[in-house]
Amino acid sequence: MSHPVIELDQVALGWRDRVALRDVTGQFQRGSLTAVVGPNGAGKSTLIKGLMGTLSPLRGQIRLTDEARSDIACLPQVGELDRSFPISVYDLVAMGAWRRVGAWRRFRKEEHERVLHALQTVGLADFGARIIGTLSGGQLQRALFARLLLHDARVLLLDEPFAAVDRATTDDLMALMHTWNSEGRTVIAVLHDLEMVRTAFPQTLLLAGQVVAWGETASVLSPENLHLARHLCAGDYL
Repeated sequence: MSHPVIELDQVALGWRDRVALRDVTGQFQRGSLTAVVGPNGAGKSTLIKGLMGTLSPLRGQIRLTDEARSDIACLPQVGELDRSFPISVYDLVAMGAWRRVGAWRRFRKEEHERVLHALQTVGLADFGARIIGTLSGGQLQRALFARLLLHDARVLLLDEPFAAVDRATTDDLMALMHTWNSEGRTVIAVLHDLEMVRTAFPQTLLLAGQVVAWGETASVLSPENLHLARHLCAGDYL
């Protein structure tokens, strides 16, 4: 029997007098693999910020189990990162150990080995000394996935993890997401590639400023639901 790790009850999210997402009610089950899709402006990234707690609901409630509240990690959009900051790939990945290491504890040998293993897992074994500003888009995404490996969280939120990434990188990172899910972790990812969603994600949440459909992917991504989402957002579906 499955159990929810995140529950939303009539949730509205936005800023001041602008509501970006309204009346969201539903559950993310423990160990589920869910794609969040919708037209531009549908509220997908807003939802991720709400689930992470960086954006408080204007109305309604977001309830996280103790597991989710204490053991959640997020991969942000690449565009939100300051790539001019002179930090090495190694240090970027090592930031994922923050919860275990904290601000003042010594970075022990086992944590160093975790960083090296994570870099090897994502194909960046020789990139530790590189400054992140020198990386390609695909290499940076691999480094961010390595940082998630260091987090070792049970609930993972990924905001457009495959944007501006080549096919080989996408395939490698998608395989890593499936590995996480096979370990019983809850994975929620904002995506645009509907064919990938159809083939790789059992559950889908379709947004258009509100919930259009939420459930099994084949049912959610029907022509009727996609047409309704386009109509509600008054834009082209990507």
